[in-house]
Amino acid sequence: MDMWPLVLLFVQLCFCSGYEGTPWCAPIKVKHGDVSCRTPRGEHYRNVMGTRCKIRCKQGYEAQSSEVVCMASKHWSSNYACREIRCPKLNMPANGGYKCSDGSYFNSRCEFFCSPGFSLKGQKTATCQYSKVWSAGVPTCVDMDSPKIKCPNVKDKWAEPGKLTARVTWDTPEGVDTADGILTDVILKGKPSKSDFPEGLHKMSYTVFDRAGNKGSCRFTVRVRVRRCSPLFPPDNGYMKCDSDGDNYGATCEFTCTGGYELQGSAARVCQYGLTWSGTDTNCAPMNINVGVRSAAALLDQFYEKRRLLIISAPTAANHNYRFQMTNLQHAQCGLDLRHVTVIELVGTYPAQIGRIRHMLLPPGLALQLRLQLQIPQRSFQMVLVDKQGMDKQRYPFPITAAELFTTIDTFPLRKDEMVLQQEAGQTCQS
Repeated sequence: MDMWPLVLLFVQLCFCSGYEGTPWCAPIKVKHGDVSCRTPRGEHYRNVMGTRCKIRCKQGYEAQSSEVVCMASKHWSSNYACREIRCPKLNMPANGGYKCSDGSYFNSRCEFFCSPGFSLKGQKTATCQYSKVWSAGVPTCVDMDSPKIKCPNVKDKWAEPGKLTARVTWDTPEGVDTADGILTDVILKGKPSKSDFPEGLHKMSYTVFDRAGNKGSCRFTVRVRVRRCSPLFPPDNGYMKCDSDGDNYGATCEFTCTGGYELQGSAARVCQYGLTWSGTDTNCAPMNINVGVRSAAALLDQFYEKRRLLIISAPTAANHNYRFQMTNLQHAQCGLDLRHVTVIELVGTYPAQIGRIRHMLLPPGLALQLRLQLQIPQRSFQMVLVDKQGMDKQRYPFPITAAELFTTIDTFPLRKDEMVLQQEAGQTCQS
């Protein structure tokens, strides 16, 4: 309903009653704004009854009423103060905050920030506008920083004596998350601490994850070294068998000579801490057979654990079996040497009998003692096979082929070990 007709009527009545041109309402003063008033009859005072005033506020302020009227009650029709424009209070971002230049008032500029370990996602600032609306929404703080982890510094390790590995120990590192401090997993790539590492360089890494899925990693290396002596080699006409890796600290190398050769120097040598071999150089010297001994036992002792013996006895050199056997063995000398067999010939009858080991002749008395000790008849052909322990293994009253002889020898227990060594050394024979 329009109040102006009633107001004018009331003013006219008042004028008629003597109020004309008299200040009526309190003088109007507007802080942070301007006022322009219009009286009903153009009176000098701007607060007479019926005066209409328009309120204009400065920038950043708003009037509670844009126009007021001086009423008969000597009060203005409504509140005319200019109030500062204010935006709604901003919400605090999780894991962050903000600072404002003038609170939530007009033109206040608020700058957002995040706690350590979090990054701002959204607008960094927001300003309170005339429309009481912020220029931007509240951003979020997200965990985008990778967790930190520092890998151990592991010094080089030396392998233990006789081994090619070393036990390596370190303290498991702890990751640090700059955001909420919570890590979900720590993963090691490589062998764990307190493991035995082989010789060489081993690349390791640790990886950690935080609750946001961010990953942090570090790398380190484990190096295991092996002390090694200069390499040894098998002696000529001999074998070498080493444990461990053959030349590492603590390794032992053992030497043996082929049949017919005697070991000179150290039978076993050890790689020492100073990277030198214990003992002296090893050689295999040709076996020196002494045919000037006084007894058959002394002769046989020279072959003990060194050579096998094939003793061929015949009454005469013209014996058919003897001649056949010797002809057959002449083509098998390689196989005999490979099997460490020494042939001893006993030919004739006492006192005209002779003995022979290749080109060395045995005295008649020594040849007779061999026949007596081994119970070999003088007047018929016979062969006796004696092993390296001096045991009578086989007797033959007639000639045999080299293949049959070798088949028998190859069944001896010691021979099986010899065959392995010879195969490793590449020693073969076509015969």
